[in-house]
Amino acid sequence: MFSGSIPALVTPFRDGAFDEPAFRAFVDWQIAEGSSALVPCGTTGESATMTIAEHNRVVEVCVEQAAGRVPVIAGCGSNDTMTALEHMEVAKASGAAAALVVAPYYNRPNQEGVYAHFAYLADKCDLPIILYNVPGRTITDIAVETMIRLSAIPTIVGVKDASGNVARATAQRIGCGADFCQLSGNDDMTLGFMAMGGAGCISVTANVAPRLCAEFQAACAAGDWTRALDLQDRLYPLHAALFTDASPGPVKYALGRVRPEMSTDLRLPMTPPSAASRAAVDAALAIAGLA
Repeated sequence: MFSGSIPALVTPFRDGAFDEPAFRAFVDWQIAEGSSALVPCGTTGESATMTIAEHNRVVEVCVEQAAGRVPVIAGCGSNDTMTALEHMEVAKASGAAAALVVAPYYNRPNQEGVYAHFAYLADKCDLPIILYNVPGRTITDIAVETMIRLSAIPTIVGVKDASGNVARATAQRIGCGADFCQLSGNDDMTLGFMAMGGAGCISVTANVAPRLCAEFQAACAAGDWTRALDLQDRLYPLHAALFTDASPGPVKYALGRVRPEMSTDLRLPMTPPSAASRAAVDAALAIAGLA
């Protein structure tokens, strides 16, 4: 299904608007550097502050620019089931390979509501769904038992697991089956996640270090754990630095260092990272050999 290093792409803004030329060049660079799929309009892409029209356009541009070279997993989540369905329908029409759909946030549904949300989306649109479990942001957790129920629906094909609990990779593998595609959502925990049966990572760090992240994933896939550990140690300071302030502030700053043509503009309520965060990113880039 999906595997390897999959960046959760930032969305470049310039003077308040989507910078389409910069995004197209960014997509090309990501593919050339070895990223195996692309995720537009996730959390790192600032989807929360996009209009529906902007969201749809970013997905369309990503699919168009990727041009079949790698699959596109379109961010389609919402705490409103009908809005999520609208995103999925547009993503399908655009040619996306799958939808990344976060657990409903703010509403805080119970587990039956979580199941009903995803089951409804799967019933109304046949675009494959990757569940996105990130309770640190949504409060709502997709419990293992609920995930097992959801995995029985043919078009619910995997999970981006940002639960912060690596052991869930095993619990979910046993319950959902080895063919259920488990993708890490925490760069710093991905080595352990891969050893426990993960297929890849939907990554923040891959925005900045796509080749190193792709090499790390290749080492894991080959069972070369010595090489993977070496790359983990090289990348770990960057994994940590990119979350020393509210994301995606640090990763946009880092990209401005690595690719100066990329604007570091953020949309409110996000603001530029602190001096301490910028210093941590600078140091981590040096350790990774990227600056």
